[in-house]
Amino acid sequence: MRSILLFADRSPAMAARLETALSLARANRGHLSVLVDTPVARFMSVDAMGGSYIAADAIREALERDDAYAADLKARLTREDVPFDILRAEEEPVEAMIECARLADLLVLSHGCDFAGEVALSSRAPVLLVPAASAAAGVKVPVERACVAWDGGEAAANALRAALPLLAAAGEVHLLAVAEKTGGYPPTEALAYLSRHDVKAEFHEEARVGSTEETLAAMVARQRGQLLVMGAYGRSRMREFLFGGVTRYFLTEPGAPALLLAH
Repeated sequence: MRSILLFADRSPAMAARLETALSLARANRGHLSVLVDTPVARFMSVDAMGGSYIAADAIREALERDDAYAADLKARLTREDVPFDILRAEEEPVEAMIECARLADLLVLSHGCDFAGEVALSSRAPVLLVPAASAAAGVKVPVERACVAWDGGEAAANALRAALPLLAAAGEVHLLAVAEKTGGYPPTEALAYLSRHDVKAEFHEEARVGSTEETLAAMVARQRGQLLVMGAYGRSRMREFLFGGVTRYFLTEPGAPALLLAH
């Protein structure tokens, strides 16, 4: 995880997100790319006759404002001990993130980000969501206690592989499974994979009480997990939207720990 892409904005969650990205870069001797996006298409309007208009003055003001913000970030990061660059984009956030993430090892967003799920589905790189309610110091790396949600599916396997650098450095690793279905890769395969990479993990399996996501959240809480690694949308996104699901739950749960998603 030496190429880290951070989405930058002026939200209250930005401070924790930035500090987390810096901590990751230091721990992995990595490079931090900071993306400041100005989605100019939002300044286009369509009238009742079908004509389109661009608010040129508003676009110019938005670009100037974000250019100044990018300059402030550059000045701030110059005082840090992490190599970095500032990227500018004018697309919608998901498109901008995916375009800039072609050679990224990790994408950093905040919990509660309304496009985090879309980015996790579209990007080949894993997405780390920093708790929005965390202190300005963010998530310190390495984490003391990491949890991995395991259901035997392909998305879970992808997330496990993607999170290996974080898991290898963690003080404790717990593999969590909710006993409710058969098939897929057994947990013994996940434990063996981690062992081959010198990661010792404890396995915990519990019967479902309530929903799968509620059971998993309770398991994470019992282990005092600071990081949860999980596959994103192991079942269809439409089904999750209509009926709920594990990914949707943890994307919207305010008390969730730092979340690493991969699809």
